[in-house]
Amino acid sequence: MARDIIDIGGFTIKKRIGTGARSTIYLATDEQTRQDVALKRVIFERPEDMRIFEQVETEFRVARKIDHPYVRKCYKLKKIKSLFKVKEMLLSMELFDADTLEDSPTLSLVDVLLVFRMVADGLNAMHQHGYVHCDVKPNNILLHKSGSIKIIDLGQSCKIGTVKQRIQGTPDYIAPEQVKRKPLNPCTDVFNLGATMYWALTGMNVPTLIPKKDEVGLPIPPQKCRSPKEIKPQLPEEISELVMDCVKNDPKERPRSMLEITSRLDKMVHKLLGDKLKTNKDASKNN
Repeated sequence: MARDIIDIGGFTIKKRIGTGARSTIYLATDEQTRQDVALKRVIFERPEDMRIFEQVETEFRVARKIDHPYVRKCYKLKKIKSLFKVKEMLLSMELFDADTLEDSPTLSLVDVLLVFRMVADGLNAMHQHGYVHCDVKPNNILLHKSGSIKIIDLGQSCKIGTVKQRIQGTPDYIAPEQVKRKPLNPCTDVFNLGATMYWALTGMNVPTLIPKKDEVGLPIPPQKCRSPKEIKPQLPEEISELVMDCVKNDPKERPRSMLEITSRLDKMVHKLLGDKLKTNKDASKNN
């Protein structure tokens, strides 16, 4: 398999580093630039794979417009044809050796807030360029051991105001307007981000309009969304309130922009660090 990619795609494959939706990710070297990259390979096997091809093209097109340290860059998109039809795609992307947020070690509360502050900053850059990510979730946030992050997988991104013909999104993080196929805007990412913060703080998921099913496949009645503080009483009220504001069903009731979210997160981080500093000083005085 690696030999074929070298001959056809111009990349030297070093090892496989991950898999995605009908795709394989490799650590590779671009033979033209000699740059190490993350190489996504998608092979057409059945008609429904055309959607994956469309998402790869979308990811490349949108990522090329965004230049931000928290959004993964894409470099090249190569289409490989057979009998005049595209049978394979190779997408070279910025290499970022990190785990997804879902697979990362347990973080302190301050670190969690700093991670989401960076995510909100990256999403704001997308919004400034006229795009919505539409699939913010733990698996689409990479967290490096240094503390830096990358937002990945822009395959479901679209221009602000887009009405999609079919439901797209991840059930545990999807916004109501995505399910109802209404116009998508930055508040859609606000909901997705809020649902991701909810998971990071509580280990549970926000109830969404995608019905859950029990072990035998029967729908589970919709559950009330308990606040993070109800689940984890030790959480500060301000943090719980921000998350609940983000996951309001009505987009108009959510924070209006990612800048509002970063501002509120900054205040919380400063307060937590200030409280910690005060506690340490008091402890020193007592010793």
